[in-house]
Amino acid sequence: MSYTPPFQNTARIVSLVSEASELVGQVTVFDGLNPNPTLRRENQIRTIHSSLLIENNTLTLDQVTAVLDGKHVLAPPKDVREVQNAYEAYDAAATFDPYSFDDLLRAHALMMDGLVKHPGCLRNGDVGVYAGDVLIHAGSPASIVPKLMQELFEWLGSAEDHPLIKGSVFHYEFEFIHPFADGNGRTGRLWHSLLLRSWRPVFAWLPIETLIHRNQAAYYDALMEAGKQADGTVFVEFMLRAIRDALRDVLQQQANAPSEQINEQINEQINERLGDECTTRQKRILTAVMLDQSLTYDALAVQLGVSSATVRRDIAELVRRGIMHREGARKNGRWVVDVVKDEGRS
Repeated sequence: MSYTPPFQNTARIVSLVSEASELVGQVTVFDGLNPNPTLRRENQIRTIHSSLLIENNTLTLDQVTAVLDGKHVLAPPKDVREVQNAYEAYDAAATFDPYSFDDLLRAHALMMDGLVKHPGCLRNGDVGVYAGDVLIHAGSPASIVPKLMQELFEWLGSAEDHPLIKGSVFHYEFEFIHPFADGNGRTGRLWHSLLLRSWRPVFAWLPIETLIHRNQAAYYDALMEAGKQADGTVFVEFMLRAIRDALRDVLQQQANAPSEQINEQINEQINERLGDECTTRQKRILTAVMLDQSLTYDALAVQLGVSSATVRRDIAELVRRGIMHREGARKNGRWVVDVVKDEGRS
């Protein structure tokens, strides 16, 4: 690996990665057992709306929803086209390889179709990053952009840093290079989300762009400060905080759902996935630990109205069959139900 982006793996970064990773585990539980198409669509619409708001798109959230529902909206045609293009790009995200430079060019082509002269092509002139009318960073010289992008993707494919860190570093380096004449911000945010999605599927619908929009001034400040220092650390820390906060928001949404509804959905999913493979009592154990991974044998016994020895036998059988397992120490560990598949990149 010939190039390594400049950043420091600080104690703060390590702490944020730990926090975010733990939250991802909790969100993944609900994501696997409580798939809500309506919630996911709403989150995707908010993602598109927030990402384009950062680029001064004038459409409201209701107007974005109307455009994506195929309704006519009284708004500047360019702004409507930006929404339609962004939806196409996010909808196609599952077909992109986040480690492929060619796919990034394809994503930019979808995002900027009809908005720039050469969508999906690297720029041949100089550009800058602006916050309003203020230039906060001049993009790399056009003559070396192809080489810089090649080096960035080579690093991305070979670096062994945690995926949360790699995504944030890539985001900063991408914006620092500013490889396209226009559409760098929205494409960079999409690609960051795609890198996270390749690690854990929950990021396919997690609206990180919404958190960036809420903290837009801090987003630009972090970009500018990192540029001044020629070091991406401050930006990586900002993005990790945004990711952590986005995960907290999702968990809060789930916490606000009626507990009876969550119980019913979990029961339905366990029955669908396991059928007659488990006894009714074993399914009740699985449901209970999905809702509270810290439950002890004695607490489970009280909930089920059986002896602790019975719970231990059932759990031993479930563990033996690979349906659930224990992570961490006996005192502070947690139960993990393995019918929730997590196929993300590790």
